[in-house]
Amino acid sequence: MRRVANTLTDVNTMMNPVSHPKTITVNEAVVSCCAPLSGGAMSEIEASDMAQIFGALSDPARLRMLSLIAAEGEVCSCALEGPLGKSQPTISHHTRILLEAGLITGEKRGRWMWWRVVPERLNVVSRILSV
Repeated sequence: MRRVANTLTDVNTMMNPVSHPKTITVNEAVVSCCAPLSGGAMSEIEASDMAQIFGALSDPARLRMLSLIAAEGEVCSCALEGPLGKSQPTISHHTRILLEAGLITGEKRGRWMWWRVVPERLNVVSRILSV
């Protein structure tokens, strides 16, 4: 399991170039800064990273969850149950997958987790899909 930043501040302060100019490190996790698919072949690391992101986005509930979080800026786990029609354990399962892919970051406040999108990761997806 990869570690990702705990807050957006961590993402912004922990991004450092590594030996390959197309990768960055976020709390010891390699994050690809891929060129568009038409720009050349991906490295094995880039392909693995993108597969994890696309795997996380391949479930309709997670895709919808990500869009709800992005639309609000920040969302409590408790506020995701109603719109998604899912139980709290199911919400936790899906947020864990999005978190491991680096697409969201969370902060525990009292009993609940509050989730935010990691814009840098969405930018990676956008870059790879541009032509």
